[in-house]
Amino acid sequence: MEEFAPFMFKVVFIGSDHFFTSLTFHFSPCNMMLLQALTDSTLVAPAATQGLSLIDLLGKGGWVMFPLGLLFLVTLFLIIERFLAITANGKIESQFVDNVKDFIQQGNLKSAESLCRNQRNAAGRIFERAIGRIGYPIKDIETSIENASQIEIQRMEGNLPYLGVIAGIAPMLGFVGTIAGIIRIFYDISVSNDFNISTIAGGMYEKMITSGSGLILGLIAYAGYHLLNMKIDRFALRLQMAASDFIDVLQKPVTSK
Repeated sequence: MEEFAPFMFKVVFIGSDHFFTSLTFHFSPCNMMLLQALTDSTLVAPAATQGLSLIDLLGKGGWVMFPLGLLFLVTLFLIIERFLAITANGKIESQFVDNVKDFIQQGNLKSAESLCRNQRNAAGRIFERAIGRIGYPIKDIETSIENASQIEIQRMEGNLPYLGVIAGIAPMLGFVGTIAGIIRIFYDISVSNDFNISTIAGGMYEKMITSGSGLILGLIAYAGYHLLNMKIDRFALRLQMAASDFIDVLQKPVTSK
C-alpha cells in the first residue's frame, strides 16, 4: 500500500480592514483515507437513487407475470363486456310498463305483445311470455314470469362467475411466483456459497412483484364481480316490482276501448 506522509498548509485571509486571518490544515494518512472514502460515497450515491419504471419493475417478476398479464386482459374484457350487456338488457322503463298495463286493461293483447317484442331487452321478453299466458290461472302466469326471469338473470350473469375464479386464482398464482423465486435464490446461494445481503434483498424485491401483482389483479376481479352482481340484483328488484303491478292489472276487470 502506498504510504502518505503527513503534511500541512496554511490559508491566509485578508479582510477589508487589512486584518489577517490564517487557518492551518494538518493532513495525516488517516485523514486522507477518510476524505477519499467520503468522496467515493458521494460519487456512488446518485446511482443508488435511480428508480425503475413500472414496465421495468413488472418485467423483473419472472415467468409468472405472463399468466397474470393474460388474466388481467381477461378480467378487463369480462368486466366491460358484462357491464355493457347488463346495462343494455337491464332497462325497465316506467313508460313501457304503463303502456303494457294500459293495453291489457283495454284488452288489446296484440299491441301489448308487439310493444314487448320491440323492447329487445330482458323485461320485454319476460312480459311477452306473460302476456302469452293470459287466460290461464294467475298462478300459472306468475310461474311463467318467475321462470322467464330466472332465465334472463342467468343470461345476464353469463361469464360473470369467471371473475370470481380469477379473484381466487390470481393472488395464489402470485404467491407461487414468489415462492419459486425464493427457492431459486437459496439454491443459487447454496451453489455459489455467496451469502450476500444485497443479493438476497435484490432477489426478494423482484419476486415480491408477483405477489403484489396477483393481489391487485384479485382485487380488481373481486370488485368487478360483486359490483356487477349488485347491478343484476337491482334489475331483479325492479323486475319484481313491475311483475307485481302486471299481476295486479290482470286481476282488474277489462275496460272496453
